[in-house]
Amino acid sequence: MNIKVWIEAFRLRTLPLALSSIAMGSFLAAGQQAFRWEVFVLSVTTTLFLQILSNLANDYGDSVHGADSAERSGPSRAVQAGKITPQAMKTAMGVFVLLSLVSGISLLLIAVGIEKMKIILLFFLLGIVSIWAAVKYTAGKNPYGYAGLGDISVMVFFGFVGVLGTMYLHTGGLSAMHLLPAASCGLFATAVLNVNNIRDIESDEKAGKRSIPVRIGRSNAVFYHWTLLGVGIACGVAYVFLNYTSSYQWLFLVTLPLLWRNASAVRQFKQPAQLDPFLKQMALTTLLFVLTFGLGQML
Repeated sequence: MNIKVWIEAFRLRTLPLALSSIAMGSFLAAGQQAFRWEVFVLSVTTTLFLQILSNLANDYGDSVHGADSAERSGPSRAVQAGKITPQAMKTAMGVFVLLSLVSGISLLLIAVGIEKMKIILLFFLLGIVSIWAAVKYTAGKNPYGYAGLGDISVMVFFGFVGVLGTMYLHTGGLSAMHLLPAASCGLFATAVLNVNNIRDIESDEKAGKRSIPVRIGRSNAVFYHWTLLGVGIACGVAYVFLNYTSSYQWLFLVTLPLLWRNASAVRQFKQPAQLDPFLKQMALTTLLFVLTFGLGQML
């Protein structure tokens, strides 16, 4: 087994984005003096397993359905390049399903306690749905990513479920006010997907993958991108206005130039190779937003 090939298939550059919602929920909990290290560690572990599962399923699914053909503009995937067999990839997916379940159940038992069985069952159901969403994005029959529903999934799981779920597991409660930072995380994560889909618009269209950019065209997808970033930062601003206690809470505004740079690049650059670096840039900008926003609530 070639470890390097598998590490590449895990697509480690996507992991900081996956952890952003966990970090946001944990920062919000810490702001209420309710942070729990054991919940944080298991939340991170479970999220990493789910994200790697999603990446492996995406590699397998896109290769099977033709979106990762030789004509694809982005980096090639392991199955499409013949580095990993389809059967080996399916086996790896099964392993990460099991790891996600074990880690997730451990998280629930520690965070909630066996006596709150209704809450455990609710979160367990969310976990099963998360696993289903990770696999069915591009794998299996009628993957929802090919119908242009990936943006909704990212908004829900990287935003509301990730942030509010983590917040609840730390604190045992929720506030409607926390929908605003959760929305920011979800919108910025969706923006990362949008950069990816704009980059791959031609190969996706040929493969029958009806992403949002394929459906509405590049020009409208660029406007959509500006909207995602603008509304995302506005949600952060609204939260601070409604919960203002210190000027430190505006620390997250240091990400504004980076968000502007990303949106400008999406508008300016037409070649896929030119856009590829801005996937990582947007993911890291999202993580920086979360870190500065969270620290601002604690200082």
